[in-house]
Amino acid sequence: MTRILFITATRIGDAVLFSGPLDHLSRTHPDAEITVACGPLAAPLFRAAPGVAEVIVMAKGKAGGHWVDLWRRTAGRRWDLVVDMRGSLTGWFLRARERKANRRIPGHVHRHRVIEAAAVLGLDPPPGPRLWLDEGALTKARNLLPSDRPVIALSPAAAARFKEWPADRFAALAEAVTKPGAALEGATVALFGGPGDEATTAAVASGIDSTDVIDLAGQLTIAETGACLAQARIFVGNDSGLMHMAAAAGVPTLGLFGPTDEGVYGPWGDHARSVRAGGAVTEAERGRLKNAGESLMGGLDVETVLDAANTLITETADYSR
Repeated sequence: MTRILFITATRIGDAVLFSGPLDHLSRTHPDAEITVACGPLAAPLFRAAPGVAEVIVMAKGKAGGHWVDLWRRTAGRRWDLVVDMRGSLTGWFLRARERKANRRIPGHVHRHRVIEAAAVLGLDPPPGPRLWLDEGALTKARNLLPSDRPVIALSPAAAARFKEWPADRFAALAEAVTKPGAALEGATVALFGGPGDEATTAAVASGIDSTDVIDLAGQLTIAETGACLAQARIFVGNDSGLMHMAAAAGVPTLGLFGPTDEGVYGPWGDHARSVRAGGAVTEAERGRLKNAGESLMGGLDVETVLDAANTLITETADYSR
C-alpha cells in the first residue's frame, strides 16, 4: 500500500484551488492510503475524497505550534510520498521516500494558484479543482432547494470587507435576472455565507421583492454549502472560498473582482468567468489594501455584472445540475 501525506491550505479558497493535485494522486494511486493535513475550516472538504483515510486538522498554534503538532502526529510513520502545498519545513523532517513541496518561483508571482499547485507535481495541463460531496450533504441540499425551477446562488460576503460588492447591487442583479422575460425568469435566489455573514445576506434579501429568496447564511456546514452550491444554475459572488467551491462543482460561476487579482485567484473551470471593478491590480498591492474598512468594489456597476451573467447563462444553456 502507498502512503501519501498531502499538506494543504488553511483557507477554504486555497484548499479548493490546491485540490486538483490531490485528485490526480487518488486517481493515479488507487491503492494509496492518503492523509490530508489542513486547517479546521477546510477539513470537511476532504472527508469524502476518494483514497483519503485520515484528515489531520491543524488548528493554528502560537509560534508555529501547529507545525510541531503535525510533525508529532506523522513522524512515526514511513511515507512513500509527502506533498506539501504550503512549502513548510515539516515534510523534510519526516521519513519519506519522496517529497514534493510548493516553491514560489521568481517571475511567476502572478501565475494562477491552480497552475502553482500543479507545478508541485509537474502536471501540465493543470488538473482543475474538485469538490467531493457526501450523500448526507447532497440529501440536505435536495431538501432545501427547489427542483422544479432554477436556483441562482449569490455570495455577497467575503473574508475582507474591501472585496465585497455592495449588497444593494446584488439585490438589483437578482431582480434583473429573474424578472419576467429575463434569462432566469422566476428563479429562486439562494443566499450563502458563513457564520457572521447574516447581516450582509439579510441586506440583499430585503432588496429582492420579485422572486423567491432562501437565505442560508450561517445555517449550513461547509459540506452542505458545497452541495447546495452544486444545485445552482449559476453562481455570482465575490472573491471568496464559496466562489471557488461553486466553480469546482462545475457550476457556471461569475466571480466579482476589484482589489484582488483574478489572474491569481479567479474561478477556474470551463464554466468560470470573472469581471472586475476598475483597472488592473496585482497581488503586490494586496498588503496595502487589506486593512480597508469599506468596500473597494464601487467601480463595478450592475449593468456590467448583469451582461456578464446573461452571457454566461447563454453560453451554458445546455448545463444541467
